[in-house]
Amino acid sequence: MENLNITFAPELPVWFLTLLVSAIALLCLCGLFKQIRGSFIRAIAGVLVALALFNPAILQEDRSPLKTIIPLVIDETTSQQLNNRDEQTLTAAQNIRDQFERLDNFELREIRVTDQISQTSDVSSALFSSLNNAIQDIPSERMGGAIFITDGQVHDIPNSKQQSNINGPLHVIVTGKENERDRRIVLKNAPKFGVVGESQEILYEIEETGFDGRSPVEVTISMDGEVVSIEEVIPGEEASFIFDVPHGGKNIIELSSEVADNEISEVNNRTFTTLNGIRENLRVLLVSGEPHAGERTWRNLLKSDASVDLVHFTILRPPEKQDGTPINQLSLIAFPTRELFVQKIDEFDLIIFDRYKRRGVLPVLYFDNIARYVRDGGAVLVAAGPEYADIASIGQTPLNSVLPAFANGNITEEAFTPRIPETGLKHPVTRDLDGWDAEKPEWSRWFRSIGVNENGGESVMENDKGEPILMLQRHDEGRVALFLSDHVWLWSRGFEGGGPHVQLLRRLAHWLMKEPELEEERLVAQANGKTLTLTRQTLGEKPDDAIITSPSAEDQTIAFEQSGTGIWKAELEVNGIGLYRTKSGEFNALAQVGPANPRELAAVISTTELLTPIVETTSGSIQRIEIAGIPRLVQIGQNATTSGRGWAGLVNSNASVLNGVFRIPLFSGLIGLALLLLGFASMWFREGR
Repeated sequence: MENLNITFAPELPVWFLTLLVSAIALLCLCGLFKQIRGSFIRAIAGVLVALALFNPAILQEDRSPLKTIIPLVIDETTSQQLNNRDEQTLTAAQNIRDQFERLDNFELREIRVTDQISQTSDVSSALFSSLNNAIQDIPSERMGGAIFITDGQVHDIPNSKQQSNINGPLHVIVTGKENERDRRIVLKNAPKFGVVGESQEILYEIEETGFDGRSPVEVTISMDGEVVSIEEVIPGEEASFIFDVPHGGKNIIELSSEVADNEISEVNNRTFTTLNGIRENLRVLLVSGEPHAGERTWRNLLKSDASVDLVHFTILRPPEKQDGTPINQLSLIAFPTRELFVQKIDEFDLIIFDRYKRRGVLPVLYFDNIARYVRDGGAVLVAAGPEYADIASIGQTPLNSVLPAFANGNITEEAFTPRIPETGLKHPVTRDLDGWDAEKPEWSRWFRSIGVNENGGESVMENDKGEPILMLQRHDEGRVALFLSDHVWLWSRGFEGGGPHVQLLRRLAHWLMKEPELEEERLVAQANGKTLTLTRQTLGEKPDDAIITSPSAEDQTIAFEQSGTGIWKAELEVNGIGLYRTKSGEFNALAQVGPANPRELAAVISTTELLTPIVETTSGSIQRIEIAGIPRLVQIGQNATTSGRGWAGLVNSNASVLNGVFRIPLFSGLIGLALLLLGFASMWFREGR
């Protein structure tokens, strides 16, 4: 491809040449006007002199033509997987590729747009943003338009052609069918936090497209996978669900409406919200009995926890003590036994007996009430010392019906380093305690343990002889822990380097108060981008394989691999967004891939209305595959009609790249000299006649 142009490169200043040429022209004009002989030849010679002074040259450009680039944006988001739209998309994309093979002047650049999954931002069909990112390296003059294959649900449509950065017509091929119908459930207001046990309200609404009338719709409401209510809701009217926050941590509330016949998708018939349950300060009752060196260990630990309200009583003066001291000289507070252990016992999350010994303070009947409190869901910790092996032991009361072990009368008072047995290595209370080493624990020694006959429960810490020093047990809805040594305070004092007393005792207290993270048997599902991670805590062997149910109700089985002692994990790459249900044995867990209730699934009806304004501003076309088929692509000029019945035009940009430039001077060398000599010779010859 060659272009020819004439340029001038004067050797003298232009203003000087302009004056000189003007003078020559004036003289020639005067001669012609007065009809002086030879004036015409003088004019020709003047023109030749002027051309020589301006130094004209011919420029010859060597150019190679460039192909016009046409971006093909293929929508592969979740809504494009519905109602056979993915098959329509594949067919249309292949048809366009085949057509471009016959269009020699055009180059097709494919851009595939998938769900932009994020836990913090919405998921949307961002076709224009993806287009702009992909064409940043393309000069605008090389674009001849763009082609979209989509269902029309696009969420980043620009307001003008300039904002779209599309140079040329935009042709949209719409998948899906006309007159589709869909029912969806929309959350209007849902709390993110709530106090455990207090009421919260969720507002929601059923929206319908393509339905006749407004018949009542059945809505099923589940919490953590368990159905809690079934409601009748009129579409288009706001409804509410009032509930009490069941537990601390993450509470997943799911609402699902019944599926209608011929509905395009069931995916948006379900929606959910996550509510974080916040406990009011945990109430702990600490009763200190027999005075000992570590009496303040529990108090200091619990007082340092801002989430704990501690009520502490130390029994310094039993009722039978009579020493003649006048009552008005005693600064002791009477122990409100009836108020604490009858009237308000159920208000406590944990009761701790620290070296408590029966001395007539608590009637035997009250211990029966404490056992009932445990079975109903309460928690009791017995931190035992030598008194546990005594006739007045707390184990000799009705409380023994829920205790994991009974004293056998043996008290071992010799040095030992606490050890963790196999069960303890798996239990979340004692698993991975700081400083633990099976060969040589980095812990100080203790010097006393209480012998017991086990009555069930699990031993998670032992002495050198394999005798239990920490036992845990569940009873119906409640939990009990039995500490069979009163020397944990040696760790808190740093004796021989100490040990992880804060870590151990805090875990123990929170396990008793049913913190979900410390459950022995637990299944947790978490999503990070498109990666679904399952974590299974268990005291047993390898857990059952996990069955993962996708938002589209498809099941997939995956096996766990051991990640640590008592910890098993599995990972799965998922494609769709939404709520995934996982099940392993009797345990269930939920995880959300992408944000809750994404915009991508809020409206899934195929439409041409959203893209029509931007298509019109670019003089493009929009049509459904189902009705008009796939348009025939043709090459058009810059100002030609861009579309018609069954065809769509692509503008040829005629862009090229410059390879080189050749310059040919016209008045240099022998040719220029010959012309000038010819001019002057002609003038001299004419003047000489």
